[in-house]
Amino acid sequence: MWLVWCGALLLVLKWFEVDPVATWSWWWILAPLAAAFVWFEFFERMFGRDRRQVEMAEYEKRAKQRVADTFEGFRKGRAGRS
Repeated sequence: MWLVWCGALLLVLKWFEVDPVATWSWWWILAPLAAAFVWFEFFERMFGRDRRQVEMAEYEKRAKQRVADTFEGFRKGRAGRS
């Protein structure tokens, strides 16, 4: 993620023509963004980090469903007493 922030900072500095970044080639400015693209598209898959994110999303979905089911049970219980 730090590559994305670095690339964004370099883009802003180049856009506002802040020295010495204003004189740099666009290749140097866009290099961190290209490296971030390569990292997120290839290396995360290679190291299995994308699977962890999917597993975490599934875990959060199940947790939200458990909470929703719990509150649904409370609502039905209260509705029956009225």
